[in-house]
Amino acid sequence: MERVVVIVGPTCSGKTKLALALAAKLNSEIISADSRQIYKYLSIGTAKPLQSELLKVHHHFIDELNPDENFNVYQFERRSFEIINLLHSQEKIPIVAGGSGLYIKALVDGIFEAPDADENIRAELLSVKNESGNEALYNILKQCDPVSTESMLPQNWKRVIRAIEVYKLTGKFIWQLQKEFKRENCFQFIQIGLNWNREELYLNINNRVDDMIESGLIEEVKNILSIGYSKSLNALNTVGYKEIIQFLENELDLVTAIDLIKRSTRRFAKRQLTWFRKDKRIIWLDIDSNTSFDKLADEIIKIVSSGEYERQN
Repeated sequence: MERVVVIVGPTCSGKTKLALALAAKLNSEIISADSRQIYKYLSIGTAKPLQSELLKVHHHFIDELNPDENFNVYQFERRSFEIINLLHSQEKIPIVAGGSGLYIKALVDGIFEAPDADENIRAELLSVKNESGNEALYNILKQCDPVSTESMLPQNWKRVIRAIEVYKLTGKFIWQLQKEFKRENCFQFIQIGLNWNREELYLNINNRVDDMIESGLIEEVKNILSIGYSKSLNALNTVGYKEIIQFLENELDLVTAIDLIKRSTRRFAKRQLTWFRKDKRIIWLDIDSNTSFDKLADEIIKIVSSGEYERQN
């Protein structure tokens, strides 16, 4: 069975660095499983690979769409399979790297065909959002499907609406339908998780946010808005961007905005870990600030070559 290496973990855990080291050794390409890096102009706030890194290794789903274009998990799954098949035809082992749990889940296990949208239900839920805000929507979902709220944030209001809608239309939870869905797997997905000590991970997060500000995150947000993109776009309803927009509109001072970004990112990392730790197929590798990604890549190649993953799963 053809193999695919999947590198997962929380934000700031080193997924990109490891993927780059591994791609160089395998002479392969990287599929980004990040729901925001696909958008142009959103670079600093999404921690995209540097331009020099993009030139060294071909990346997919980076800088492909404008911020006002739609991209969803169904498109990601379909297009990723096309890329994987192409890379296999070139005798390359594809490398997937990213922290979007839903994207990884769809790729590894497939995603069910959900019922079509119901305009009446959607209009009702959009009215709740517009009148009472994202938290009100989130609380509706929490009342009918608390499990789904564990993998969603209030600002991901489109996903929240969809989960409520599916429940109202089918009487089943969206995660339940996903669990019942079975897809014949034609690839062996070798999932590698990066495990950090929590205090070190949180320090990484705080340092990255400071680096983002120093690297020009505020100017990046100003540029996006000056081009004419609306602040209400789903792409900008993201940790880092929404707080800076609030700062630019004098709703927050800069110190408070930065503190909120750090806090929200730490919470996001915790949710990512909760999501990924449920998947017992993931091989977790301990990592710290002294870890050599080059050596870690060699370790993964041994796992891929030895069949160790297949024996464990």
